[in-house]
Amino acid sequence: MSRNSVKLLVAATLFALSAGIAHATDPDTQKQLDAIKAAIPKFAVPMREVGDRFQDMYSAAKGGNWALAAYMSKYMNGAMNPAKLTKPEEYKAWQGFYDGAFAPVNKAIQAKDLKGFEKEYTAVIPTCNGCHEGMGYGFIKVVKQKAASDIGIDYKVKSEPGDVPK
Repeated sequence: MSRNSVKLLVAATLFALSAGIAHATDPDTQKQLDAIKAAIPKFAVPMREVGDRFQDMYSAAKGGNWALAAYMSKYMNGAMNPAKLTKPEEYKAWQGFYDGAFAPVNKAIQAKDLKGFEKEYTAVIPTCNGCHEGMGYGFIKVVKQKAASDIGIDYKVKSEPGDVPK
């Protein structure tokens, strides 16, 4: 377990304990917890990050920067973590997408299979748009960009998918 993971675990444990203690003595604790939950990004903010990482993943794979493609996928998924708390039903749909429909994209990244990546990446876009439609956001249509979202990255650095730190 990384040092940051340990720190996060300790902080979460202390928060949970303090919340439990506060709950026992403070009738306003639920209001405070609700206010904290309300301040956490729901779905739209993390999804914006997902969109940028999704597009940059394509540029990375096209450039042979397989570690960057794997990194973008990993953190694209992690960006949705706030929704576990704020939008649990929508998060289940996301997790089903990432573990299901998106899995072939990740498999192609791990295999450094550009042809397979192109095929699977392109094939998953209608799934994204179908989900948007089903959730009432049919006006959000994903397209394959001609250029990366983040122009400050060298997408042509040759790398391996396993180069991404755990």
